[in-house]
Amino acid sequence: MTQAIDAFRPARPSYVRVVGGVGAAHFVSHYYILLLAPLMPFVRQEYGVSYTEIGLAFAAFNIVSAVLQTPAGFLVDWLGARLLLIAGLIVGAAAFAVVGLTHSFWLLVAMFGLAGIGNTVYHPADYALLSQHVPNERIGQAFSVHTFAGMLGSAVTPPAVLAMQALWGWRGAMIGSAALGLAAAVLLIAMRESETARPIARKKDGGAADWQVLMSAPVLLNLLFFVLLAMISGGLYNYSVVAFGALYGTPVATANAALTGNLLLTAIGVLAGGLLVGRTRRHGLVASIGLATAAAFTLLFAEIDLGTVALIAAMSAAGFFSGVIMPSRDMIVRAVTPAGSFGKVFGFVTTGFNIGGIVAPLIFGAIMDHGSPRLVFLTVAALTLAAIATVATRPRRAAAD
Repeated sequence: MTQAIDAFRPARPSYVRVVGGVGAAHFVSHYYILLLAPLMPFVRQEYGVSYTEIGLAFAAFNIVSAVLQTPAGFLVDWLGARLLLIAGLIVGAAAFAVVGLTHSFWLLVAMFGLAGIGNTVYHPADYALLSQHVPNERIGQAFSVHTFAGMLGSAVTPPAVLAMQALWGWRGAMIGSAALGLAAAVLLIAMRESETARPIARKKDGGAADWQVLMSAPVLLNLLFFVLLAMISGGLYNYSVVAFGALYGTPVATANAALTGNLLLTAIGVLAGGLLVGRTRRHGLVASIGLATAAAFTLLFAEIDLGTVALIAAMSAAGFFSGVIMPSRDMIVRAVTPAGSFGKVFGFVTTGFNIGGIVAPLIFGAIMDHGSPRLVFLTVAALTLAAIATVATRPRRAAAD
């Protein structure tokens, strides 16, 4: 009887479990990137450090990631993505567990550097696994689900971390977050890969040819685009709460609710963008419109005290339009990536996240330390407008499927 019932059930495509496992890892990746932001007031109070000094932890994380992510992309194409993804989750979890168990600010900075090593594998391994296992006609939707999982991780971070902080203190929140990474690693260890996976094209003539691909104009323009996106998100995600408080006296709970709304609607916008990528090839136009709308909202935050309800609504709307561009962003990169190079190309261009992550905390931390919270939003808006220039017109190069 059971066999008869199973025969009428629609078969789930074998690549779905790969998308699920990769999505879980990307959830943890974004959770870890935002982990320190909600805890900044507690860490700052305990250690007696400035916002600029706390920015050194963000910088350590991103410097290590920026230096090692492209080599990690080469390793992904050479050794395989799944093993390195599991290792990255374990390294990140171990680093944050140490932060929670020790009492040294400089060790905290060092452990964020170690977490940066774990962070290097996520983007090259994620995109390599998806490109290997997901059919070409479904890859845009798979990228959308992947990005949605990451943004969902960002969205749940402030409430989840603050809830753990209320129960166990900020150190307990770090240890609880470490357990999340270990759980994702166990899920990937247990995951069976798709039977229909395309074989990995392991090139023996890499070297100069590989670097020629990475140094091509389309790939470098994508790198710049990712740098700007990282600076935009670094300013808004990590400093909007304190900037709203300093500029308008917005309560921390209200500002965090607005940030959570922004992150949640970003995730929903990613799904909407996933529907668009299957219906248009004008990914640059989609990205430009989304960025322009997000910039308009950010200028509004700089000039008007919106009040609780309007602030949450406006931050949420800005997040939605920021999310819409993300699947188009990934398709723009894929369009210039040769077969067998997904790990290294995605590893290289997403190094822009880390480069932007190095610079953004130092810039925005200095802005806050000098008492200019309005400039936080004006700078984010200017960076958003600059990002439009990188996608409005761009050189094209055909990539093999």
